[in-house]
Amino acid sequence: MKLAKQASRLAAVASVVLCSAATALATGNAGINPENYTPNFARLAEELTPSVVNISTRTKLKPQRPQLDRPQQHRPGTDPFEDFFERFYHGMPEHSQPQSSLGSGVIISKDGEILTNYHVIADADEITVRLSDRHHYKAKVLGSDDKLDVAVLKITPKGQLHPAPLGDSDQIRVGDWVMAIGNPFGLERTVTAGIISAKARVIGSGPYDDFLQTDASINPGNSGGPLINGKGEVIGINTAIIASGQGIGFAIPVNLVKSVLPQLKEGKQVTRGYIGVSVQTVTEDLANSFGLEEAKGALVGEVSAGAPAEKAGVKTGDIILEFNGKPVRDMNELPRLVAGTPVGKTVHMMLLRDGKTIDKAVTVGRLPEDRKGTQQTSEVTSTGIAVQDLTPAYAESLGIPYVAGIVVTSVATESAAESAGVRVNDVIQQVNGVTVTSVKGYEAAMARLEKGSAVRLLLKRQTGVLFVAFTIS
Repeated sequence: MKLAKQASRLAAVASVVLCSAATALATGNAGINPENYTPNFARLAEELTPSVVNISTRTKLKPQRPQLDRPQQHRPGTDPFEDFFERFYHGMPEHSQPQSSLGSGVIISKDGEILTNYHVIADADEITVRLSDRHHYKAKVLGSDDKLDVAVLKITPKGQLHPAPLGDSDQIRVGDWVMAIGNPFGLERTVTAGIISAKARVIGSGPYDDFLQTDASINPGNSGGPLINGKGEVIGINTAIIASGQGIGFAIPVNLVKSVLPQLKEGKQVTRGYIGVSVQTVTEDLANSFGLEEAKGALVGEVSAGAPAEKAGVKTGDIILEFNGKPVRDMNELPRLVAGTPVGKTVHMMLLRDGKTIDKAVTVGRLPEDRKGTQQTSEVTSTGIAVQDLTPAYAESLGIPYVAGIVVTSVATESAAESAGVRVNDVIQQVNGVTVTSVKGYEAAMARLEKGSAVRLLLKRQTGVLFVAFTIS
């Protein structure tokens, strides 16, 4: 009898607990938020698949005529058969050899604006967009930004389009559900799902790396397609993968895209903010030496002469802790914050100097243009080094002040230069004591050296300057 009563009491208690749990679930209490539940991916796919497009491109290569394989010593007239084929091919018209590529995009307006990656349409002579209803349209590029790897295309639709809403990527959290739609390997309208694995990833693709990492399956062909949150909003543009990894994909946060979208739509060159400092990571040892409780901020190595930072009173050794009210957790955040600030705007920076925090107001300038097409490059020489003229944007991406100079773009494997410690992105300032400020000057200095000669280079890096020496082979 006692056992029966105890069982009855336990059942009543269990009922109360279950009812309380049900009430908590219904009201969102007990730390459980209904928004955290798995989204209805089937519904999201139905609603957003019409917003995703297939992008194919064609690029015409330089016209080529079939070449004959012949001995180097062959002279016209010595072989009647080869001379016949030479005359035969000489009379044929030259044909271009087209190359094609495939990617994805997402419709962002009812009048036919499409967002995609820059690398999907780079150097394309012809761009074709295919909608989910299988209609094809020729597209033109309204604007592109190779640094952020985004582009906006425009088509003239015959029917109604289904643009996807752009969300707020700052609100997405690690662990939140996301869905990707795209055309991996040409398989149109493929839907995959996963979670946000990490935020603010720096993968070395450019000066403004700030990727969302996801384990939603992303493959070649997904580039330019949307990464979608549980509300059906685009919070990223799928861009990169790690070829040797699984479940590791990267998307550009849509808030970064929105910061340049108006300029892209108008076909303007993207302008970015500039203050003119080179910065480096604050390690734990450096933090201790500066009296910081934790390793954070961006340590100023140099300040460019006449730059906005110099005019604001920023000095070498300052640690930038905040920029325009936003904390600078590490050096990689500062270029993004500065670049996204409107040119001409005056903002406040919080600096650590001599153990004290100080406030400095800086008027953001305009990042100098790359001057593409004017910079000189060199091929890999007997030294094993290839270089190009240093541009302002390249200097900014390296975190060093811009000066007229040359930057190493390639170092041959197992070369004397590699053994001496020369690295890609080193800035060469001197060759055997002679200052070089251009590829032409560098090549002239190297041309004076013979095989077996010793060469001494003065190099500049984020961490400082150093000399290296090796023998020309």
